[in-house]
Amino acid sequence: MDKHQQTKQTLAFIGSYADAKNPGVYTAQFDAETGSLALTHNVTGLQNPTFLAVDAANWRLYALGEGVGAEGQKCGAASAYTIQPETGELALLNQENTLPATTCHIQLDNMNQVIMVTSYHGGMVGLSPILANGQLGTSSDIQQHHGASLLPVQDRPRAHSVFVDRANRFIGACDLGLDKIILYKLDLAAKRLIPHGEVSVTPGSGPRHFAFHPSYKYGYVINELGSTVTAFSYDEEQGKLTEIQTIPTLPASYDGENGCADIHVSPDGRYLYGSNRGHDSIVVYAIDKQTGKLSVVEHAPTLGKHPRNFGISPDGRFVLVANKDSDNIVSFARDETTGKLVPTGSVLEMSQPVCIKFLPVQ
Repeated sequence: MDKHQQTKQTLAFIGSYADAKNPGVYTAQFDAETGSLALTHNVTGLQNPTFLAVDAANWRLYALGEGVGAEGQKCGAASAYTIQPETGELALLNQENTLPATTCHIQLDNMNQVIMVTSYHGGMVGLSPILANGQLGTSSDIQQHHGASLLPVQDRPRAHSVFVDRANRFIGACDLGLDKIILYKLDLAAKRLIPHGEVSVTPGSGPRHFAFHPSYKYGYVINELGSTVTAFSYDEEQGKLTEIQTIPTLPASYDGENGCADIHVSPDGRYLYGSNRGHDSIVVYAIDKQTGKLSVVEHAPTLGKHPRNFGISPDGRFVLVANKDSDNIVSFARDETTGKLVPTGSVLEMSQPVCIKFLPVQ
C-alpha cells in the first residue's frame, strides 16, 4: 500500500452536543498529508454523545449519551457500535444505562474489556463490562465520591474524567469538586474499581483531564478552575502520584476569564498540550525527560471559540482543535522539533464538536 492510499484510510470520529433527532457522532476521513478532515457518515439517536472511546483492535466505538432511569429521571448511558473498516460507517450494537446521573467522559481500559464513565453532576465513576461480541453489559461497579473544596462550584464531588496508566493496573479519576485525583486499582477479573489512594492539588484548582506520559513515569493534570497544569512523578508499582510542579496555562499579561479543558502528550513524549477556553488557545510545553518538569513554548490561538477538546494525529504531525462555540474543527501542523503549532488552513465546519478520536488503519 502506498502512502497516499494509507492516508485515505485514516479515520477520525467526532462526538458533539446534539439532540437525539440530529447527527451526534460523525465519521471523517483524515488526510495525513494535509491534516484535513472530510465528513463521510454520521449517526443519530443519541442525546449529547459528547465523548467517545475507540477500540482500534476490534473495530468498535463507544459513545456517551443520556438514558432514562427506572424512575423516569435522566441518567448516564453508553452505546456500542461496530466500525465498518473500509468506510468507517457505524452500526449500533446496543445501548446500556451506566450511572444514575448524566455522564461527561468515557474511557476504555487498555485491554478493551471494560468502559469507565464519569458523572460531573453525580460526582461518581462507574464501570461496565464489554461482552465478547462488543456489546456493553450491565454496569458492574459504581464508586460515589464524597466531600467538597474551596469554591462555590466545588460544594460537592464533580468527577470529570478517568484515565488508565500504561500497565492497565490503576486509573486516576479527576474530581473537579474535590481538588483531587482519586486512584483506583482496576480489577478486570471482577469488573470492579478498588479504591487505592488519592492526591490533592491546590484548593480551587479544579482538576479536569489527565495525561500519562507514554514513555516515562510522569503524569499531568489540567486544572480547569485555576488555569494551571500540575506535573507528577508516577510510581507505577505502587500506583502513587507525587507532585513535582504546577505551572500556569495562560500568559502573565492575560487577565480575562478562562477555563481549561483538555490535555495531551505528543506521541514522541517531548511536548505537552493543553486547551484554554476564554483565552482560546493551546498552551504548548516542553517536557524535561529527566525531571518531568514543564517549560512554556507558546500559546497558539485556536482560531475559534471554546476549545473544549483536541486530538493529536497518530503520527504526531497534526493537532485538530474542536472549537465548540464557533462550530468548527481547526487543523494545525505540529513542528516536531519545536512543538509549535501552525494553522494548515483546513477548517471543518460542524455543530458543537466536543471530542476527536483517531483510528489508525494498518
